[in-house]
Amino acid sequence: MLHSIPYMQIRGGSSKGLYFRAEDLPADESVRDQVLLDIVGRDDRQIDGLGGANPLTSKVGIVAPSARDDSDLDYLFVQVVVGEDRVDTTPNCGNILAGVGAFAIETGMLAVQGEETTIRVYMVNSGNRCELLMQTPDGRVEYEGSARIDGVPGSAAPVICNYLDIAGSACGLLLPTGNQRDEILGVPVTCIDNGMPVVVIPAAEMGKSGYESCQELEADNNFRERLEAIRIEAGVLMNLGDVLRKVVPKMSLISAPLNGGQVCTRTFIPHKCHAAIGVLGAVSVATACVMPDSVATGIASVPDGQTKKFSVEHPSGEFSVELSLDKDNNVIGAGLLRTTRLLSKGEAFYVGKYE
Repeated sequence: MLHSIPYMQIRGGSSKGLYFRAEDLPADESVRDQVLLDIVGRDDRQIDGLGGANPLTSKVGIVAPSARDDSDLDYLFVQVVVGEDRVDTTPNCGNILAGVGAFAIETGMLAVQGEETTIRVYMVNSGNRCELLMQTPDGRVEYEGSARIDGVPGSAAPVICNYLDIAGSACGLLLPTGNQRDEILGVPVTCIDNGMPVVVIPAAEMGKSGYESCQELEADNNFRERLEAIRIEAGVLMNLGDVLRKVVPKMSLISAPLNGGQVCTRTFIPHKCHAAIGVLGAVSVATACVMPDSVATGIASVPDGQTKKFSVEHPSGEFSVELSLDKDNNVIGAGLLRTTRLLSKGEAFYVGKYE
């Protein structure tokens, strides 16, 4: 017997996912996760689900009105781990977050405020907050516009994301090891969490230029095994415990910029090379780059001033992050531009019956 749940599919930034109202899903988390696996797909092709057989298209956003005084919405991100028949709710996802406001307005969960609508989102995964500025002329979400982001064809209306208090989102501290620089299995690294736990590694320390294609990096089994060994060790040092079956920390190789940016990256999420870079991953990498004693010193090109527009180069272009620093050069805020588009809506069907 088939069961159904209302859903929308929305492109958020350079990812896309399925969005659900929390009230439409089972309250029991274990049951909810099984339902989501049925809907998105359990195998590596996700042939029996709506996922796209890629980490960037196997994502879920669960949204509810917030009971908090400082937030309008609660947003839980769920990563369906492709081919492993499981989900991970450890990390945030800034790309899927970019579609949360559109989902809330489209479902009638929130009303528009005028030409622009500001939506305060509480990120349930980490307990942090973000403010979304949406374009809402004529009482609806505007999807068409001139804003462009790499990794997405064409242009669309901008969604401005201003992240608040995101340091230590999953690890408890911006620098969970207490150091700007550590050594893991003989490799210098910076372990950082400014919205996303990331291990930043100079590409040259791994025998790479940092300009390889994703396909080249994924084809090097010795390199990938070494990278995973570092990731497992880093997970313990970053207060994440055993990360063997977690999608964090992300691993980001850095090298000098090639195209006028501040740093060039190749990021793993955690085993597949990202075609671009995640929103919060870019924030964490950029934050590491402005630290004087991190592994990025001498590699990244850091702009002057207390507000730094930081261009993070990646395999399909670049990602711009605006970092705000206090008088002691500590990062106190991060703003960035994303876009979003509603792709479909209707009923998602699943077969399983779970007690």
